[in-house]
Amino acid sequence: MELSVVIVNYRVKYLLEQTLRSVEQAMQGMTGEIIVVDNLSQDDSIAFSRERHPSVTYIENQENVGFARANNQAIMQARGEYTLILNPDTIITPRCLQDGIEWMKSHPKCGAIGARMMDGNGVFLPESKRAFPTPWVSFCKIFGLSKLFPRSPWFAKYHLRYLSDQEPQCIDILSGAYMLCRTGLLQQLGGFDEDFFMYGEDIDLSYRIVKAGYQNWFLPTPMVHYKGESTHKDSMRYVRIFYDAMLIFYRKHFPRFSVLFYPIIKLGVLVRASLSIAKRLVKRILPKRGKTASGSWPWVIISDKADDVAQRAGITEYTDNLPASGNYNVLIDDGCHTCAQVVDYIYQHSDKSRLAFHIFADRHGVIISPKMSQS
Repeated sequence: MELSVVIVNYRVKYLLEQTLRSVEQAMQGMTGEIIVVDNLSQDDSIAFSRERHPSVTYIENQENVGFARANNQAIMQARGEYTLILNPDTIITPRCLQDGIEWMKSHPKCGAIGARMMDGNGVFLPESKRAFPTPWVSFCKIFGLSKLFPRSPWFAKYHLRYLSDQEPQCIDILSGAYMLCRTGLLQQLGGFDEDFFMYGEDIDLSYRIVKAGYQNWFLPTPMVHYKGESTHKDSMRYVRIFYDAMLIFYRKHFPRFSVLFYPIIKLGVLVRASLSIAKRLVKRILPKRGKTASGSWPWVIISDKADDVAQRAGITEYTDNLPASGNYNVLIDDGCHTCAQVVDYIYQHSDKSRLAFHIFADRHGVIISPKMSQS
């Protein structure tokens, strides 16, 4: 078997089904398996997906065991030569798998590969390529030096912005949203460290892959990751769990810095967490300013049957050609386009200042959007 795809789901019913559709299309012509582990979503996710994707293996946990442990349940039974760790709010293409596997075969020291992740509007996600959060790298990020000098190899290593996102790059950290690994290596390392309940486990695994003598690579093959749809990114709980995970990483891999540097990092973490919480509270309290919200923008429907899509989606006015200027909601009909065509369209037309992309899931008449309600 060539490939095992592992997806941990938690309360993203429609996004999960879209992800499974993209994976099945991407795996055509390959031998492989798809394993979905559900962390007690209680939103009908599994029944909904099982009806539409019966060949998938489903593991239904009776409690939320966290991202790391749930992934390990599937990783340890994976039978493919390669294992893809994938988020349930992603859209991949055949090229994602083909490019990654070909790179693995031609680079025997490559242990894991990431892709060029875009958000739902085609904006590049900087966590696609990162450096290890060494004390200096973390210091620069936590105290804002990486923002002041975003292109500096010395101050802005965390997101490696000085490296091109259009070329392959040997990097340190891959995102757990898309991580293509050698299954034997992944199982040898024991998968993710289950001390991390959520966040930080991908940093830890990337670090252990390199310590084992392998390399992590970023490939510029585009994919979509609806970042934030499967978690409360604006919640205090998110801030606390994320920074707690970073402290776990430090205690595990940099204990020699604990006496002098660890208190400084901990102070920075507390300051950063407080600022993040304050920023989120201000955003909730103050009215939005600047450009008009995309909810009031007119619609463009990209479909061979635009009238039918408009009727089913409840859209009364629209055009079926994308104008060269102006703000628009763009609805792409996946009944007329493969997932690869959807990703390519978003990639080719992305313009965060004037376009907001959505996908019409023709199978069940639902609009999949970056602004879908968080669970």
